[in-house]
Amino acid sequence: MPSAPSRPDPSTVTSLRHQLTRRKPIDQLQSEAASGVDGEPLRRTLGVWHLTMISVGATLGTGILVVLGTAVPLAGPAVWISFVVAGVAALLSALSYAEMAGAVPTSGSSYSYTYATMGEGIAWVCGWCLVLEYAVSVAAVAVGASEYVDETLRVFGLHLPAALSAPPGDGGVVNLPAAALVLIATAVLLPGARESAWVNTLMVMVKIALLVFFVIVAFSAFRAGNFEPLAPMGAAGVTAAASRLFFSYIGFDAASTAGEEAKNPRRDLPRAIIGSIALITALYILVAIAAIGARPWTSFSSTEASLVRIVVDVTGQPLVALVFSIGAVIAIASVVLTVLYGQTRILLTMARDGLVPKVFGRVSHRTGTPIANTLIVGVVVTIVAALVPLGELADATSIGTLVAFALVNVSVIVLRRSQPGLERSYRVPFFPVVPILGTLSCALLAVFLGAGTWIAFAIWMLAGAALYALYGRRHSTLP
Repeated sequence: MPSAPSRPDPSTVTSLRHQLTRRKPIDQLQSEAASGVDGEPLRRTLGVWHLTMISVGATLGTGILVVLGTAVPLAGPAVWISFVVAGVAALLSALSYAEMAGAVPTSGSSYSYTYATMGEGIAWVCGWCLVLEYAVSVAAVAVGASEYVDETLRVFGLHLPAALSAPPGDGGVVNLPAAALVLIATAVLLPGARESAWVNTLMVMVKIALLVFFVIVAFSAFRAGNFEPLAPMGAAGVTAAASRLFFSYIGFDAASTAGEEAKNPRRDLPRAIIGSIALITALYILVAIAAIGARPWTSFSSTEASLVRIVVDVTGQPLVALVFSIGAVIAIASVVLTVLYGQTRILLTMARDGLVPKVFGRVSHRTGTPIANTLIVGVVVTIVAALVPLGELADATSIGTLVAFALVNVSVIVLRRSQPGLERSYRVPFFPVVPILGTLSCALLAVFLGAGTWIAFAIWMLAGAALYALYGRRHSTLP
């Protein structure tokens, strides 16, 4: 007689269920932030201006300078509507982020929010999505920078060989400019948050000026006929482009990862998040309208630096292209710098909870920054940026972001129900309508991402589940 299949030990199942559902008290999150790991906390040096610039720096420029050329063929002239759709979805989630950042001001961002509201299992899922969102987006943006480096060299009659400017999947060997950009950003982060924040602020000013300059130039060649037909691919094309362009809005949550380095996080984080997303959305829409007005949508290509081509076509001045390309590289460098910063702070918080190795949580007494963490992340992202194509990176980033944003919207609802008396410096308006709409909009945009992206995401989550089972579950600091 064959033996009956063995059943899982009830005590083991109960233990696993307990671990996955246990929540981390907000008081404990805040006390650990104050004491740090091994008694060395992060230093509170950032004001509302720095936080806003981190949010703008991590967001502004990515979609316009890198992803616009891949979105226009999907949506046609209606690409500006795609920016509106993606922007509304981002704004709904930004309002939820603002409330959670004011209530749970730590460096863990949505990972910490879900840990406090829905338990360790959901927190791990969210944290693993954030690793995908931040690390992969840094690589994706850096990959796009190579196009602008090539435009800069072209003014001098030079050209980067394909072997050194594209990854293997795009006909090259290694994307050298992308790798160099990530390494430079890593070096800038090492001295300290305040020092890197000032560098970022200067770069943000450059890219705002750059986009304003582009709008002025593009509107001088504006043709209303370029918007006909408005949506040649229909609503499906507009939504598909919005799903890809959502990648352009991921940066605002980088401000929430600075919760332990902000001087007054409860007051300043909500202001920085909401103010930055409003500014970014307005600029994206304005630049998209100007770009389509200056150039027929059928001439946009994912393989070129679209805005530089428009500036050159309108002005006929190669020197203008040189200045614009250099400015674009600086703008992209700002995104790389701030998103890389966010990634290191997420891992620092997860290390404090024991879910990833402690090396990611060690803070240098001399600089007040997680040096080992920054170096490890910098090297890994450099390798990804050098070897993986942009399109695959952008879509993978979007799906990780959408899942994390949806969980934050749910966290607001759960925390309002479980701790209605908790101190909140900001409250989402029209509760619970806004967080519910935020969740649904994230789900809608996720549906329109390709099957390949979903398969890659499933593989990523399976790898995360294995890592939690083999390491995180055994080393978690919660009893």
